[in-house]
Amino acid sequence: MQKRPLGRSGLETAPLVFGGNVFGWTIDRERSFAILDAFVDAGFNAIDTADVYSRWVPGNVGGESETIIGEWLKARGRRDGVLILTKVGSAMGQNGEDNRNDLSPGWIERAVEDSLKRLQTDFIDLYQAHWPDERTPQDETLRAFETLIQAGKVRAIGVSNHSAEATAEALAISERDGVARYQTLQPHYNLYSRKTFEGPLQDLAVERGLGVIPYFSLEAGFLSGKYRSANDLKGTARGGMLEDHFDERGVRILATLRAVADRNEATPAQTSLAWLLTRPAITAPIVSATTLDQLSDTLKAATLTLSDDDLAELTEASEG
Repeated sequence: MQKRPLGRSGLETAPLVFGGNVFGWTIDRERSFAILDAFVDAGFNAIDTADVYSRWVPGNVGGESETIIGEWLKARGRRDGVLILTKVGSAMGQNGEDNRNDLSPGWIERAVEDSLKRLQTDFIDLYQAHWPDERTPQDETLRAFETLIQAGKVRAIGVSNHSAEATAEALAISERDGVARYQTLQPHYNLYSRKTFEGPLQDLAVERGLGVIPYFSLEAGFLSGKYRSANDLKGTARGGMLEDHFDERGVRILATLRAVADRNEATPAQTSLAWLLTRPAITAPIVSATTLDQLSDTLKAATLTLSDDDLAELTEASEG
């Protein structure tokens, strides 16, 4: 499978990245191992997680996803064949603060050791700043990342959920001070949520050669094809999150998505991801799955080629 460069980091990923937030949350250790086996056996190589996954689950403290991935790496002996992408900066209860995003040097130094231990590895391929920390100057954060790279604990760094202005400032600091440079962006972006990335942030990614690995690639299941109306959301965990999506624009997007998918003998999920893979600066969308059948279906998006007319139809339907 042809790999795509992750910015200018020298790392390369297959066209889809697996999102490990489900590990230790909606699937247990045994099924997580089966999903990871199937993902890598299919030719894919990048796994995304974060130290905070899945702290939101009652009884969890964070680090559950990294722990499962680390146990899988050790059991399968596949560390050299995969890229491990994880994140730092989310609130982990440090200093008794449950809501503080933390990219301070002291926290990064501690958090990376915890992640390395859970992942049972000596290095992280891509270490990402998860959320902005308004209390820590970016030059301090970047120097901390530089120290990790020089120590061989991290190969490259990226940024998630940061604005175009903050990302541009960070790139300028790296150039000025000769410290580690963000090579990737991880924004919320898909066929439905376009304004979350398109515009200044997308322009910056194209101009500065940043790799983009968007999350919520299927808008929490809205673009998967399993919901045809708001009534289908009743009793689901995501009902409150997606109910407002069934406005005129949302219904139009779903109708167009189904029509294009049918023409290509594909599913709405595959079609939505195939559209995303053609967008400027996009390297590899993050996808997830809780069953092997779901995973197999989703991964077919990497080999689905839509016509120019298909792409134009989807783009037009999702404007606004």
